[in-house]
Amino acid sequence: MKARKTVSLAATVLALGLTLTACGSKSSKSDDQQVLNWSEATELSSLDPSKATDSQSFDMLGNAMEGLYRLGKNSKVEPGIAKSTKVSKDKLHYTFNLRKNAKWSNGDPVTAKDFVYSWKRTVDPKTSSSYSYLFDGVANANDIINGKKKPQTLGIKATGKYQLKVTLDKQVPYFKLLMGFPVFFPQNESAVNKYGSRYGTESKYMVYDGPFVMKGWTGSNLSWKFKKNNHYWDKKNVKLNAINFKVNKSPTTAYNLYQSGKSDFSQLSTEQARQLNKKPGFEVEKSGQMTYLEFNQKQAAFKNAKIRRAISLSINRKQLASKIMGEGTELPNSIVPNGLAENHGKDFSQSAKTNDFRFDEAEAKRLFNEGLAEIGQTQLRFTLLGADTDQSKDSTAFIQSQIEQHLGSDKVRVDVSNVPLKTRLSRSREGNFDVVAANWVADYNDPISFMELFTTGNEYNDGSWSNAEYDRLVNAAKTTNAADPDKRWDDMLQASKILSRDMGVSPLYQQNSPEMVSPKLKGLIVNSAGVMYNWKNAYMKE
Repeated sequence: MKARKTVSLAATVLALGLTLTACGSKSSKSDDQQVLNWSEATELSSLDPSKATDSQSFDMLGNAMEGLYRLGKNSKVEPGIAKSTKVSKDKLHYTFNLRKNAKWSNGDPVTAKDFVYSWKRTVDPKTSSSYSYLFDGVANANDIINGKKKPQTLGIKATGKYQLKVTLDKQVPYFKLLMGFPVFFPQNESAVNKYGSRYGTESKYMVYDGPFVMKGWTGSNLSWKFKKNNHYWDKKNVKLNAINFKVNKSPTTAYNLYQSGKSDFSQLSTEQARQLNKKPGFEVEKSGQMTYLEFNQKQAAFKNAKIRRAISLSINRKQLASKIMGEGTELPNSIVPNGLAENHGKDFSQSAKTNDFRFDEAEAKRLFNEGLAEIGQTQLRFTLLGADTDQSKDSTAFIQSQIEQHLGSDKVRVDVSNVPLKTRLSRSREGNFDVVAANWVADYNDPISFMELFTTGNEYNDGSWSNAEYDRLVNAAKTTNAADPDKRWDDMLQASKILSRDMGVSPLYQQNSPEMVSPKLKGLIVNSAGVMYNWKNAYMKE
């Protein structure tokens, strides 16, 4: 999930970012006091850029690692390992000139070969990367992923120790946005070979080329830290010496630590947000994140569109947003979050809006009974899978109650299973669920970051929904109409309405998280997609 950049050829990017800044840093704390204490809501799953899949992992990789670009304020491109870039007139050839002073944390230089190795490793079917599909557009990528060509044929080549050339087989309007996303970062081949299957599973089985290096993560523990990377090419502009991370799944625990001065950041519950929204440090993080129900359509019950629609219509999303999720939560118009992208000043989500996500108890009951009859059942019992955070527990309990209450407890029984995020992700990938409360954060500020998820055979289409016309429209947006912003936009709008009408997935809410951030923290950049937190230039000031 995520990334930001310059204006896309397909649409004008609307970045929902915030920056905590101050005038200068002369009165900032001394170097030995430049320590930030940060609370995370869920555990970390991986540091392998080819295999990471969750926003926490990407935030860590986005600060301990660095690609051709970094994502700065308002999702704008900032210099990364690429010192300069040349793009051909047909936008199919990119030449990147790399910094000669960029180094890995083990002292090795970061070279063009590190990018070549990393990209080929990710698209190699042997790696089983869930994010390899993002390489669609890089010459031969799809054939490699599908086992038709060798990884060596990928359209990336080191034309010098510090020069990299990328060849596309079609225009990719959001290509530069992708370069700020961790799956496109370089990897040190000697480190991968040295650590083997342990690579990325613990902080010590990694090397880093970003502003920070990670220490103390064992692969399963709930605390770790960043230390300033003394080998980083731009270390003079990295002000924090350390960031201490601790997972607090309970907002109450997180806020107690914040209030006592032991943490500089806290997620807030609905009730906390109501009480604290006038306090200094209160922020609502605008996020390109959507939470939705995904149905396992390999099961007869959920292959039935009437049953999917009935479940969706039985949920009062206004109550879910106001009573459970709280401050800043927005109702969905489509699978694409509000404010993610614009074309001619029109927001995609607003243009794609339908009434499919309304609450309609009578219609829900009618469709449910018809659906049950079609599959030859009189009752349905299923398990709703969610994460084990307090917020997820509250929302899945609410959804359970809504479905049973509005469809009839004599007709449907919903069990709830809340498990650690890593377990929830693996069960989703394996198709080991009935219905899952899933979420996705845009990898870059373009609707296609959501739309392509639900194409037939996509790695993240965990529910196995399939619609030929949807596939055709999304493919057209990525190929034949990729260079025509208006046609591409219309393709995606039509596809979005098909997904909504057929209830391929059921959007629940757009997560805009209330939080407390220490007023002493300056220079933090928060973006709505991709690597959400950029700590490179952050610092603590009295």
